[in-house]
Amino acid sequence: MNDHHAGAAPCGAVAAVDLGATSGRVVLGRIGPDRLDIEVVHRFPNQPVRTADGLHWNTLELYRNVLEGLRKAIGAEPGLLSIGIDSWAIDYALVRATGHGDRMTSTPYHYRDPRTSRGVDTVHELAKPKALYRVSGLQFLPFNSLYQLAVDHAEGVLDDATTMLLIPDLIAYWLTGTKRAERTNASTTGLLNVVGGDWNTALINKLGFPRGLFPQLVNPGETIGQLTSAVAGEIGAARPVDLVAVGSHDTASAVAAVPMLTSHAAYICSGTWSLIGVELDQPVLTEQSRIANFTNERGVDGRIRYLRNVMGMWLVNECVNAWERSGPRIDLDQLIAAAEKADRWAVFDVADPALLPAGDMPPRITALLAAEGLREPNLAETVRSILESLAFAYAQTLDDAERLSGQPVRVVNLVGGASQNALLCRLISHRSGRPVLAGPIEATAIGNILVQARGAGLADGELEDLRCRVASALPPIEYGAHVPSGSR
Repeated sequence: MNDHHAGAAPCGAVAAVDLGATSGRVVLGRIGPDRLDIEVVHRFPNQPVRTADGLHWNTLELYRNVLEGLRKAIGAEPGLLSIGIDSWAIDYALVRATGHGDRMTSTPYHYRDPRTSRGVDTVHELAKPKALYRVSGLQFLPFNSLYQLAVDHAEGVLDDATTMLLIPDLIAYWLTGTKRAERTNASTTGLLNVVGGDWNTALINKLGFPRGLFPQLVNPGETIGQLTSAVAGEIGAARPVDLVAVGSHDTASAVAAVPMLTSHAAYICSGTWSLIGVELDQPVLTEQSRIANFTNERGVDGRIRYLRNVMGMWLVNECVNAWERSGPRIDLDQLIAAAEKADRWAVFDVADPALLPAGDMPPRITALLAAEGLREPNLAETVRSILESLAFAYAQTLDDAERLSGQPVRVVNLVGGASQNALLCRLISHRSGRPVLAGPIEATAIGNILVQARGAGLADGELEDLRCRVASALPPIEYGAHVPSGSR
């Protein structure tokens, strides 16, 4: 893609490592005064592994693929200036200092592992939900990092020799040897002060966590370090390459690249989860906001991402995976086309706890649909029901974001994989009564790249200037508020 943006900045290349909950990619970004090109040089699956003690992320396989992707990026651009890493939030590794260097003590747990819920009562006995919200601003999710750490604390695996590294911070440590915590992702742990953005030492002490568990914080745009000589040799880098902090929570990077050209816009960052909200200068910490389960997370340039986590395309993907295990391969585009023509569907609660665990999804959704009067749905009717239910939840969340923040929402920007789903875009527009601007698909990688580019002098300006570049290079597709075929 090309962006004709006047300026005197030089041209150069950076690489974004973008790790999603179901897949990862390494994306090459070429940036200049009139250029904003992205190229996905390596894609790979992110498949968790279940062992006797629970569900884990296969971080070693992720790291192997990161190195393979960086090798391809260096091969395409030997003068690569920097690398940035983003991923899903909340989950972490524990790295312990030993006499022979630092070692990861165990493979990181997956947030869908049921162990995470064991820490909720422990934490709430010491810090009530209302008090937690006032200091962290986070919506309640039973797998938030502080609840996971409470389980680790009870099991006796936390001490002063151990450091917690969120997934992007872990990969950055393996690449550079430097342990840091990037603020946008740290803000999802429940242990960061929502005002000020520092570690909440009072809460950390109350919960009994070792203070040394938490690394020094860095902001998007700051350099974490250079690739070690061993890593540089492995990927074929002949010159020093910086590792730059970006919005390492993938939603923070995605929001940085949402082409919002008005202050009256909301965003939906779609993927396994959908993150729906508005960008603010100050957090909203009212009791009404807490009850509505809205979260205040830090964004690039100190902005507040005021949003609610809503189930995403995980529901469709898990159904397709289950159907393919017992039948032929499914063409998702054909299935969506059939779903658009379906004349039977029902709306169910996508936040139902039954839908959270991995596994056989279709029977769980079928049970929820039966409770709404829709029995024995076929595949197309099931998918249509999922999309209708997601759109209903999204519209409700948009209304709540407008009401609670006081910021009018007149247009919705949808980015990520679901922006390719025209049926979902039309359903969101119909149910919310607002136009939907869809794209770009790779918003997370683009936001990652733009933060690096700005730090390297390849781009300049505020977030609004960066977003204008995105809108110019990849104009979004508009969907109006009309009733799609087959709806009722």
